[in-house]
Amino acid sequence: MPAVLFDFSGTLFRVESAESWLRAALAGTGTTLDEPELVRTARALEAAGALPGGAAPARIPDHLAAVWEDRDRSRELHRAAYTGLSRQVPLPSPRLHDALYDRHMTPAAWTPYPDAAEVLRTLRGRGAAVGIVSNIGWDLRPVFREHGLDRYVDAYVLSYEHGVQKPDPRLFATACAALGAEPRDTLMVGDNRRADGGAAALGCGVHFVDHLPVAERPDGLRPVLDLVG
Repeated sequence: MPAVLFDFSGTLFRVESAESWLRAALAGTGTTLDEPELVRTARALEAAGALPGGAAPARIPDHLAAVWEDRDRSRELHRAAYTGLSRQVPLPSPRLHDALYDRHMTPAAWTPYPDAAEVLRTLRGRGAAVGIVSNIGWDLRPVFREHGLDRYVDAYVLSYEHGVQKPDPRLFATACAALGAEPRDTLMVGDNRRADGGAAALGCGVHFVDHLPVAERPDGLRPVLDLVG
């Protein structure tokens, strides 16, 4: 039986914009910023790389380098890495750093790519097993449930639950075992050539998609259907 492994962020789902993220955290904490300052702050947070799933940091501060390298191995490291980055940006209230982090874990912060449901549904109809393999520090299952995609997923293999992060082949091996699939019969689909490309070392096929805004990638996942019989 063929199997397909998908990355989460930038592959099946895209996180909201930094501005939307900041607006939601401000509203949730009853904090206000005037509009020009809100826009400037959102841009600064984006440049800092403080939004998980958003833009990569322009620079990693020296005191966060070790935490950043291992951020997807545990809940604690993930939160420390991203709140550490957000703290490089002055905010009107210290509690906003945790509020921002908490916001990104909500289903409302994520939008599936337009063709995600169609591709997952078609794979299920063809009898393919589907797994999610993600470098992440929190439980993304509620995001899939809220957006109606959980019904198409047979297994979730999340780095923080195993203390192993991509590109380590062990994470892909765990996913294949969970699906009862041989690596040679498995395709890994992701947006990060280094992290997701690690599946090739195990013998999996690999297919890459572009990490673009949802509106700019309406059918980037459909080629997967041509690769999986």
